[in-house]
Amino acid sequence: MRVLGVDPGLGRTGVAVVEGAPGALRLVHAARIDTVPQTSEPARLANLYDLVADVLESYTPDVAAVEQLFFSTNRRTAMRVGEARGVILCAIGRAGVHVAEYTPTQVKEAVCGYGAAHKKQVMRMTSRLLALDSDADDVADACAVAVCHHHRARLSALTGTRRRQAGSSPLERAVARARARFEAARR
Repeated sequence: MRVLGVDPGLGRTGVAVVEGAPGALRLVHAARIDTVPQTSEPARLANLYDLVADVLESYTPDVAAVEQLFFSTNRRTAMRVGEARGVILCAIGRAGVHVAEYTPTQVKEAVCGYGAAHKKQVMRMTSRLLALDSDADDVADACAVAVCHHHRARLSALTGTRRRQAGSSPLERAVARARARFEAARR
């Protein structure tokens, strides 16, 4: 599976293409996309769209994993990142690529095993997992998002297979019975 990981931002966006399976991941491409700060915001967003579209066309990922917004106290920055994220999601959607979204905590947990890991720990682990040779935290974060998707997709596949083999769980059966009783009582 080939995953495009994205760490969104208006000024700097990290992108990484990672393929393989957990335990055998390979970094195909990693870069930081920069927009020119001296240009208007609409021009920067259009430029960001084009640059992300180029990455999608060049590397044809099976899925894109995008980090969800982490809101800080600076509302202006949060709004600008939200706009950039929207443009990125639009480019991915236009390319017809499925999008998975992960919180920063989920990404850190998948890469470092600890949801409150520090940025340096994430950078160190992505460097080890993917032989990443970059000190840009945007690039390391994009790699981490891609790794997170690989790990979570594998876990989902394993648990989905087990659930299908075993049938519905006792909890699911109990919920279904409770719903049926509720519906019967309403009539």
